[in-house]
Amino acid sequence: MNIVWMLLPAIAWGVLPLIVSQLGGRPINQIFGTAVGTLIASLVVQLIVHPAINVTSFIMAMIAGAFWIVGQLGQYTGYANVGVSKTMPISTGLQLVGTSLVGVFLFGEWSTTISKLVGGLGVLLLVIGVIMTSIQDRQEATGGNQRRTIVMLIVTTIGFIVFNAIPKALSASGIAIFLPESVGMMVAVIVYMLVRGQGRIMAERASWLNIIGGLVFSVASLTYIVSVSQNGVNTAFVVSQLSVVLSTLGGMVFLHERKSRRELALTLSGLVLIVIGAVVTTLI
Repeated sequence: MNIVWMLLPAIAWGVLPLIVSQLGGRPINQIFGTAVGTLIASLVVQLIVHPAINVTSFIMAMIAGAFWIVGQLGQYTGYANVGVSKTMPISTGLQLVGTSLVGVFLFGEWSTTISKLVGGLGVLLLVIGVIMTSIQDRQEATGGNQRRTIVMLIVTTIGFIVFNAIPKALSASGIAIFLPESVGMMVAVIVYMLVRGQGRIMAERASWLNIIGGLVFSVASLTYIVSVSQNGVNTAFVVSQLSVVLSTLGGMVFLHERKSRRELALTLSGLVLIVIGAVVTTLI
């Protein structure tokens, strides 16, 4: 049963981009539906499990959830601009680099010289993998759009990094912070809608269809929490990173995102480096 818990997060996170892309709508529809779906799932979990959490942890988890919206909105925008198979390796690699560096500088990870050297090698592999997956042949038509998208992903990935960093400073369990994170997500989406003057999206069918995306995300998050308890943090995290392989290949196969032979070779090679980099930076 342990292997099932280990694989479920990778599968759910891997198919999430494909499902959201198929459900349609603009990024703002997708992020609204995802937040609503996650909030529904978290309320169900709260009613069943009744996890305890103090006020400080609740507020910090809300802030983490709000930052997650920044990162996820960046991903959804990337899907629309350059496709899932281009966005996911870049976004995942950037998250791994940022999370590793935060762990070193804020939480004192990689404390020995050897671990710093090996971890630095892992980060280098991640950076090279990201660069390889971002290379394209048709520069004249889409190069400008891709460059803007990559810059946008770099900036919005800060949201994911903060989302991953805050729980490390909390004593509450992953289950306990799931509800406040989802509340923070919902608040952030509402604020974003109001600032953009997009309240009308609540009347659009695509917004509510994307609740499915939020439920899939919740399955991934909750099964990851179980996997950590069953298999340990390192094993659970490394296996979960296989989601980037699934989403990237799924984008090409199911969403028919085209790549030249050279782009395909670079993307697959970059994916291998990203997965190896994830293993290296996690297991040291």
